[in-house]
Amino acid sequence: MTLPDTASQQPGADRAFQVDLRGLVDLLSHHLYSSPRVYLRELMQNAADALTARHALEPAAPAGSFGIRLYADRSVVRVEDDGVGLTEADVHTFLATIGRSSKRADGIAEQRGDFIGQFGIGLLSCFLVADEIHVVSRSARTPGAPAVEWRGRGDGSYTVRALPASARPAPGTTVTLTPRADAGEWTAPARVQALARHFGSLLRHPVTFDDGSGGPVVPVNPEEAPWARTYPTPGARSRALATYGEEVFGFTPLDTLELDLPAVGLKGIACVLPEAVPAGRRHGHRVHVKGMLLSEQAEEILPDWAFFVRCVIDAESRPTASRESLYEDDTLAAVRDALAGQLRAWIARIAASDPELLHRFLQAHHLSVKSLAVHDDEILRMLLPWLPFETTDGHCTLDEFSRTHRTVLVTSSVEEFRQVAAIASAAGLGVVNGGYTYDRELVHRLSEIRPEVSVADLDPATLTAHLDPVDRETELAAAAYLALARDALAVFDCDVALRAFQPASAPALLVDSREARHERTRSRLAREQEGGLWGDILGALRQEAPRAQLILNQLNPLVRTAVAIDEPELARTSAEALYGQAALLSRRPLRPAESSLINRSFLDLLAHALRKDR
Repeated sequence: MTLPDTASQQPGADRAFQVDLRGLVDLLSHHLYSSPRVYLRELMQNAADALTARHALEPAAPAGSFGIRLYADRSVVRVEDDGVGLTEADVHTFLATIGRSSKRADGIAEQRGDFIGQFGIGLLSCFLVADEIHVVSRSARTPGAPAVEWRGRGDGSYTVRALPASARPAPGTTVTLTPRADAGEWTAPARVQALARHFGSLLRHPVTFDDGSGGPVVPVNPEEAPWARTYPTPGARSRALATYGEEVFGFTPLDTLELDLPAVGLKGIACVLPEAVPAGRRHGHRVHVKGMLLSEQAEEILPDWAFFVRCVIDAESRPTASRESLYEDDTLAAVRDALAGQLRAWIARIAASDPELLHRFLQAHHLSVKSLAVHDDEILRMLLPWLPFETTDGHCTLDEFSRTHRTVLVTSSVEEFRQVAAIASAAGLGVVNGGYTYDRELVHRLSEIRPEVSVADLDPATLTAHLDPVDRETELAAAAYLALARDALAVFDCDVALRAFQPASAPALLVDSREARHERTRSRLAREQEGGLWGDILGALRQEAPRAQLILNQLNPLVRTAVAIDEPELARTSAEALYGQAALLSRRPLRPAESSLINRSFLDLLAHALRKDR
């Protein structure tokens, strides 16, 4: 931190901010960092950056000659590195000034892109678990400089003193924490080892851990990232990547694809989920920056439609100040687009070369692919014929469906499809349920892929045109009943007609679209509000309100009996019951008046049957 300059405390003079370090640490713990556990990651990141600077200073040094050593027992946590180290002047300048980073020092600023941390506040995270930070460092840039000790305390004070060379014979830095009693959850040896493995498994410098028990020192990152290793065969590589994905995410990937963007130094894998996920749900991805784990919940690295994969990547992008997310900038947007392109290329590859994998993929993730196909013409051309849809022939692909039906009709809602599916199927019409997300829009584009197939919206006129009219004599015989039925159902703006259609087991079909119901509601409101401003507005919008249509099936025995009823009240009740049954079969939400009608007509028919039995 920067202490106030008392010399400047004169009237009118500029004054320095006074920093309450404890309040700042509390702010860090509740807002900047997600958990106290990040203290170890910050120490490891600082050590890794110091090693990067040391390698830049001594480029001829063999790989692996400098490393990081972690130690934890019940009393201390220590992180030691062979990095570039600090002089006494560096300690005063960098460790005691919040926000100033040694990576901004002369000779290093131009190399800052090589470092994980950029903000010079990481050391403060140690105050989340300890009241004192003890640092001993010796500079590699100034070989003759003595080792230096810095002790920072949570109350904002610190001390600095030079040490004999024996205190730190070789360049590097050692940070020692004496944990507070309430920080045992994060500083116990087993937890420190687990956190080191969690954060640093892909670090590019050797990292070891010693629990102080006298046992062997354990390597934290014994192997390179799986995509950086060499394998004897492509099959062995694929199996190794899949095994790594299963270890990280806990599921066996349907497939694993490598991600590689050399222009920005990004590598990694995408694991295809073996099961469907809820639409719109986005999984977090594991993002490492230069080997250090940055975030386990980075959603911004892939577009919204790619919720069928989970990724592990190692990137070169700079983190935010908390080092737990990525900058949302033009570079990240370009990376997101490039990764989306690699996912598209994978889909294209399996579509062309692995139909069995494609089938399993589409079974699980057809909704995700549909959302992509809506906006991506290439994916549309490749996969639209293979996507599953609900049709009057059952669940099948559009390729299968269009072989049987050269004219494909599509409904605008699930409700409309439920109303007409059985009748349309019996009439030989090919109807696709367009009520699900993306389906109607995609089906309408089928003719772009299959020019020989025509696609049209299903409307009531199309369906009723395929129902057989009854002969004139039958129509005249049923005229009185139809008139009573129309009068009984006028309250629902419903007409009644008599036709013959299959299946004969269906007594009636209610043809009534959602749009028609909305238009009738608007017309009714306009009539009720005549004369006012609201009535004028609704009147301007009013069109000729389309009526619902109850189509009675002359082939059904119950209908043939009903139209012959000569008792007016019973005829009206039977018409209401047929309307209620047809409304129930349509599976749309019932209005209160319709629920009341169904109950009343059932009770009236029951009462009539009981009177007849006496």
